[in-house]
Amino acid sequence: MSYIEVRDLWKRFKKREAVRGISFQVERGEIFGFLGPNGAGKSTTISVLAGLLKPTAGDMSVAGYSIAGNPMEVKRCIGLVPQDIALYPKLSARDNLRFWGSMYGISRLELQRRVKEVLELVGLSERGAEPINNYSGGMKRRINIAAGLLHQPELLILDEPTVGVDPQTRSRIFEIIRHLNQDGTTVIYTSHYMEEVELLCDKVTIIDEGQIVASGTKEELLRQVGGKQEITLTVPFINESLYQQLKSIPHVQQVKAMEEQVDILTDQADTILTSVLGNFINAGVPVSKIEIKKPNLETLFMKMTGRTLRD
Repeated sequence: MSYIEVRDLWKRFKKREAVRGISFQVERGEIFGFLGPNGAGKSTTISVLAGLLKPTAGDMSVAGYSIAGNPMEVKRCIGLVPQDIALYPKLSARDNLRFWGSMYGISRLELQRRVKEVLELVGLSERGAEPINNYSGGMKRRINIAAGLLHQPELLILDEPTVGVDPQTRSRIFEIIRHLNQDGTTVIYTSHYMEEVELLCDKVTIIDEGQIVASGTKEELLRQVGGKQEITLTVPFINESLYQQLKSIPHVQQVKAMEEQVDILTDQADTILTSVLGNFINAGVPVSKIEIKKPNLETLFMKMTGRTLRD
């Protein structure tokens, strides 16, 4: 049995079906990406997993405990970091953490130690005495994560943790997640940012309109796209001789010559790039710009649904 099992899960709100019969597994120690556009059903699914919502049908289990049959055992395993900031703005970061730690039933001495540890982990030890009102959006996100770690959960669920943060804070959050995972924490990471999931996650499940459209490792998912890559070169002109030379390069599948642009379709862009440029140099045609487009999870989502993740 996998560490997390989701089996034929449904969740209805009156007449709206937010989650429609999804099933997936997460192994212990993985960083699992749950990818989909806003409103796809990601937050509803993890709210059921965390015991905040009851499923309409189906079941979930964590470490062998059913959310329907043993909800308290499941909750003890989980640290949930919600998308909304769950902090009291007039209290200091330390007081916020003490409050949330008391909700977990952590003893006073243990809580003192854990508050110190999580503040160090998120890089805010020196700002712990300040009220949350003084914090930037990125700092609030980091304290939000710290609150979910106080009881040392073996499963950490993060719901869109980088919404509205700057690149530096995003990088810091990634560092925290990797550190926790290296220490053995299983992570579920929900996002509508394809590049984040590609960068962080071992396995990815893509959800849209309450249903799973694709699931697997990043490599498995990208193989479903077909592996097509495109090299685009900006040039002043291209003659017939150069055009034919480019077509004869091994692994070149198609060459499109347009005004001041050449598109080369291939399955091995990195391998053939030197040969492509060599042909332009030999022909005396300068190349002012090169762009390589490779398939990604955004490409797969568009293939499966006909629209982009941010539509």
